[in-house]
Amino acid sequence: MTPETPWYGKYGNVPANLEYPDLTMYECLMRSAIDGPETVACEFMGRRTRYSDLIAEVDALAAALYGLGIRKGDRVLVCLPNSPQALISIYGINRLGAVATMIHPLSAREEIRFYIENSRSKAAIVLDLFYPNFPAVDGSGTLKNIIVTSIKDGLGAGKALLYQIVQGRRDPKPKFDGKVLRWNDLICMGRGSELPPISSSKEDPACILYSGGTTGRSKGVLLSNMNINAAAVQTMTMSESGEVGDTMLAIMPVFHGFGLCICVHMVLYMGRTCILIPKFEPRSYANIVVKNKPNFIVGVPSLFELMLRNKRIRNADLSHLKGVFCGGDTLTADLKKRVDAFLREHRCRTTVREGYGATECVAASCLSPKSEEKQREGSIGIPFPDTLYKVVRVGTIEAADYGEDGEICISGPSVMMGYVDEPEETAEALKVHGDGIRWLHTGDIGCMDRDGYVYFKQRIKRMIISSGYNIYPNQIENVINSVSFVRSCYAIGIPHPIYSQVVKVFVVLEDGTPPTSETKERIMEVCRDKIFRYAIPRQIEFLNELPITKLGKIYHAELEKLCPEIGELHDPFSPGPAQNV
Repeated sequence: MTPETPWYGKYGNVPANLEYPDLTMYECLMRSAIDGPETVACEFMGRRTRYSDLIAEVDALAAALYGLGIRKGDRVLVCLPNSPQALISIYGINRLGAVATMIHPLSAREEIRFYIENSRSKAAIVLDLFYPNFPAVDGSGTLKNIIVTSIKDGLGAGKALLYQIVQGRRDPKPKFDGKVLRWNDLICMGRGSELPPISSSKEDPACILYSGGTTGRSKGVLLSNMNINAAAVQTMTMSESGEVGDTMLAIMPVFHGFGLCICVHMVLYMGRTCILIPKFEPRSYANIVVKNKPNFIVGVPSLFELMLRNKRIRNADLSHLKGVFCGGDTLTADLKKRVDAFLREHRCRTTVREGYGATECVAASCLSPKSEEKQREGSIGIPFPDTLYKVVRVGTIEAADYGEDGEICISGPSVMMGYVDEPEETAEALKVHGDGIRWLHTGDIGCMDRDGYVYFKQRIKRMIISSGYNIYPNQIENVINSVSFVRSCYAIGIPHPIYSQVVKVFVVLEDGTPPTSETKERIMEVCRDKIFRYAIPRQIEFLNELPITKLGKIYHAELEKLCPEIGELHDPFSPGPAQNV
């Protein structure tokens, strides 16, 4: 039984089927270096690195790692910000057929210990600032070497000297020995050394990315060369963009699917330039866009929200932007309208295009069409070429009807190999349905209309169930975000002894709006007018800012901690004002 694909008629100039390279990630980079050796591959704090120089450094690191005993299938931990060293590490590891295990540089010591043990990494490459969080190489585990680099290693001579004067003296000073090695020493050791023939293929593992950051237990997502190459080719094709000389702002971190695949690998695959931003700082996003004038930007909703409020960008000319993409979290209809209006006011000829995906399929696998006329409000767009979407009734593999909410499932060349050493979790996520196709169960609730447009509603884990009713927090958030004096909000479910759960909303007000009971009542008036009675918030709490994770997503677990103990019982369907539960 062949799944229905009603979105095929909505592609326009985009073909429904694509060709993918029979290459590894490294071989894709090498191809770009051969085609354009003098083209700038990356820019980092003013220093530009050509493709010919980048591939030479990649080969040098690969040779040095080979000398340390790293072989095909081995895993190497990469704990670096967006920097030339991160690119050299990813592709150098891939050159050997080894697997780059990408982790957040700000991970705590116990998190790092878990990543090392879970991935069984034999070596680690880390920035000196984060080296103190690494456990010692004592011979008791798989980790045999730690390679330490510094920000100044990615800078030109002048800026490196300035960095050393201003910051470098305060950086941690590892004790270098046969187990802890300097990055520059390793690169020098590898230059001129012979490398073995490439023995890996597109089907071999390339990277491990960790998923489950805001609420769930962290799991290692194992991705192949084909997974990452396919996601890059699909995104490149769906974005209908990319000319010689174009630049992409790489602010999304390389340990994240969007950062690794879209901001880095897709750009290098096309032979373009990525502008590497080492610190993921949402508040400085607008300043970075103004300063670097990239042609393409990718961000999570919180980045765009903060960009709109940044004074420096209010008079900026954004005509250099050819593509603006949002993913990683829900883009509300209100925020999209405000971003699109802002872009028009600043001479930008494109609108923000919302993508949807999961680490389990690298990055995006669905994107709103380029043509504004083909975009639909509230939709995350249509599936990528060669990618199938369907919605099943929650807890089953039974297809839902068009317009019916259920769990979003995805099948295609970017879907992961599986979770690292998690056979039960893998079996739960990857299931063969009656059509004989292996589907990724995303854990997300959504629906599809008859034309194939997909609508994301909620994470299943975030869905609130009150007296048997399913409540989607983002629908409540859309209503409250439409209130003129509300800057942002986030709804969660809190336990109730009779009704299972009731709704609480955290609200950030616009400057000048008092956090009073009268303000709460004004919000509740809108809720009572537009929200079903069973979904009306029973508690509203004002915050100065919503807590966000290291990736700029709303930190659900932190908000749960702010919920008080349940007090006096009340009827959650009462039309009265919000009150403490």
